[in-house]
Amino acid sequence: MDNLYELSITEASGLLKKKELSPVDLVASHLLRIQETDEQLNSFITVLSDTSKKNATQAEKEILAGEWKGELHGIPIGLKDLYYTKGIPTTVGSKIYENFIPEFNATVVDKLSEAGAIIIGKLQMHEFALGTTSHNPHYGPARNPWNTECVTGGSSGGSASSVSSGQCMGALGSDTGGSIRIPSALCGIVGMKPTFGRVSRYGVFPLSSSLDTVGPMTRTVEDNAIMLNAIAGHDINDSFSSEHHLSDYTSDIEKDISGIKIAHPQTYFYDVIDEEVVCLMKKASEHFESLGGKVEPIEVPILEHTLAISGTILLTEAAEIHSENIRTKAELIGNDVKSRLQQGSLTSGIDYVKSQRARTIYNQNVNNLFKTYDILIAPTVATGAPPINDTSVEINGVQELIAPLMARLTRPQNITGLPTISLPIGFTSKGLPVSMQLTAPAFQEARLYNVANQYEKISAFKNMLPPI
Repeated sequence: MDNLYELSITEASGLLKKKELSPVDLVASHLLRIQETDEQLNSFITVLSDTSKKNATQAEKEILAGEWKGELHGIPIGLKDLYYTKGIPTTVGSKIYENFIPEFNATVVDKLSEAGAIIIGKLQMHEFALGTTSHNPHYGPARNPWNTECVTGGSSGGSASSVSSGQCMGALGSDTGGSIRIPSALCGIVGMKPTFGRVSRYGVFPLSSSLDTVGPMTRTVEDNAIMLNAIAGHDINDSFSSEHHLSDYTSDIEKDISGIKIAHPQTYFYDVIDEEVVCLMKKASEHFESLGGKVEPIEVPILEHTLAISGTILLTEAAEIHSENIRTKAELIGNDVKSRLQQGSLTSGIDYVKSQRARTIYNQNVNNLFKTYDILIAPTVATGAPPINDTSVEINGVQELIAPLMARLTRPQNITGLPTISLPIGFTSKGLPVSMQLTAPAFQEARLYNVANQYEKISAFKNMLPPI
């Protein structure tokens, strides 16, 4: 079978289970794909060739012996380079941590290993996960496989480009202000930001303790659900980890969604946005109507406070985490990240408390929407991927700074902590992916996968691979 890297996790898993596909061949195909494309993409910081080959051989022995562990057994997965991996460098995309070698694995890394997944490498990212482009001053920019002169989005840029291009079948990212959803959108894949506390963050280098979430990035909705099944759950080592009961996120994926009530907020989300994205969102709404859903445009005035609340909380908490780095190693930090950390360090305690108090009111307003609606929809990013070397992009005749624009539409869901999935809905006239995001009440990831899967089935954007 040629081009095994084109298979989805679901497809490959079925073949592996039936012993019609070898994990050794599957991993070899992805390693070759990395070899052939990573000079163009710069997705990886560390490729674990020898380790992944060894683990693939072990997986093959287990499967042939009838010891199939589940859908991820023998599947090559990448990790954003802020997940602790025992004995393997974890740089956090920085010069400061370039020689940091953890003594233990992140909880989710152990969970993936227990599920039989094969970790194929550590992936490029924006320094300290504090940025929206993955333009890294130490390791170079991650490049978008749909146009290598364009950004991947950030901060999980290498995770998105590697999955989109077929270098790995799935990856883990992190999402504090949109860092899973932004690059997933710009690279044309599916990205899930789970409910805050649904997935353990133990052994994941932090950015903002009250906003950080971790989640999967894949080329299909079902693949994403399979990955979340493997990593979700309570962890006593993470004080923010929830004990809320677990679901099988694939069990309801084929349910009919007729009658679903979908709110489409116009406030904030459409203030600064490219007209091509607006048109594609209109078509997406029409697709939901064709599935029997009712889409209702609404106004949510509280959303106008998004940037003030999110920015204050995120930068203040990030500055606290990196206070020693700012004090003693500032010269080793990239200028964009350093300036944001310094900005956060200037926030007063009073302003931080005000923002957290405003967050409570904000969350109440958003959660009240679910008394009437089942799902919220919105565009994920206001435009297609901009060129790597540009600092601004024209939106409806106005030059907008790229860095803040990328995260503008993804911040609300980090404030609320609600589960949100991003999935492709089309392309710009320049051939760059555009995505929408769906949000549900807390811990209703299964509902999101159901709705997203039904949409994906009638779209033309499932398991897309760029021509690279």
